[in-house]
Amino acid sequence: MTTSTQRARRVSAVLVLEDGRSFRGRAYGAVGETFGEAVFSTGMSGYQETLTDPSYHRQVVVMTAPHIGNTGVNDEDPESSRIWVAGYVVRDPARVPSNWRSVRTLDEELVKQGIVGISGIDTRALTRHLRERGAMRVGIFSGEAIADEATLLAKVQASPQMKGANLSAEVATSETYVVPAIGEKKFTVAALDLGIKGMTPHRMAERGIEVHVLPATATLDDVYAVQPDGVFLSNGPGDPATADLTVIQGVLERRTPLFGICFGNQLLGRAVGFGTYKLKYGHRGINQPVQDRTTGKVEVTAHNHGFAVDAPLDAVSDTPYGRVEVSHVCLNDNVVEGLRLLDTPAFSVQYHPEAAAGPHDAAYLFDRFVELMRDEQDKHGVELMEGQRA
Repeated sequence: MTTSTQRARRVSAVLVLEDGRSFRGRAYGAVGETFGEAVFSTGMSGYQETLTDPSYHRQVVVMTAPHIGNTGVNDEDPESSRIWVAGYVVRDPARVPSNWRSVRTLDEELVKQGIVGISGIDTRALTRHLRERGAMRVGIFSGEAIADEATLLAKVQASPQMKGANLSAEVATSETYVVPAIGEKKFTVAALDLGIKGMTPHRMAERGIEVHVLPATATLDDVYAVQPDGVFLSNGPGDPATADLTVIQGVLERRTPLFGICFGNQLLGRAVGFGTYKLKYGHRGINQPVQDRTTGKVEVTAHNHGFAVDAPLDAVSDTPYGRVEVSHVCLNDNVVEGLRLLDTPAFSVQYHPEAAAGPHDAAYLFDRFVELMRDEQDKHGVELMEGQRA
């Protein structure tokens, strides 16, 4: 542990919620102040993937697992090029990491990237408060940033809210890049980067897919310039009500196979005519039970979402793109966790099937995407042959 990290752990810190409740502890990571939406993650492992998930942009993440940092940080597990959380809250940070892959401590990495955090607080009490009151704005203050609580509370209440926030372009790539297929190339996919995680195109590449990752601002012409066999909508941060649906609706009209996850599920829902709404405290962690209604199987899945699709659970809905049904549902609270279009080749789920930190119950969804593209190719081949005979 570096001298600066040891010094930071002796610095006082305070966490202030927008409803006035506060928690006092010690600085963890960088010293200063930060603001965001307070949310909690129930994952027992995979904190490095959580920190580097772009979907956590502008959120202060509270870890419900009490002991964090024991495996340190390595250079292989990040899901993007940087840490995206606005702040980090832990109860009992590890003093010394113990893992053969570790190259530095977690608090050293937080300091290096300027992420303000707090440790030594009752994260169970904070989590229970957020469950009862809902996700809300929060500020973490340490060192010289600490002032009287009335001043700190005013700063928190003046910070931006998550509802109405359009954030995808802030975390997406600015230039198109290609992730080549592993082995024989079978398909080409245009992936809209709304906050994509690094493991996602890798999971597709493992299945023989060449993935062209496009900026969130890509047009329909940009998408079809890569001659895709399928289109992928990634996860990402922000309010889905702020997104432009032109590209998605254009893909549906052309009947190109489409697969969306997390934020992409919400956008597909809005594109076909459903609304979205903000959950009280969201789903975040790697232990969420979801039922795939097409098979009846229950999966343990990885989630990170604060918004959900407002669609009827037990009815098939008529939309401009044909019939749509809810394909997956959360068994904790009956939140819509997936959509399937019955007359157009498109489907989506609200969770993360790539799940680098696990679990891997939902990896089959990438195979389902492959099957959808193969079916469409076969269908077009038959139509071509019939046209030639005519």
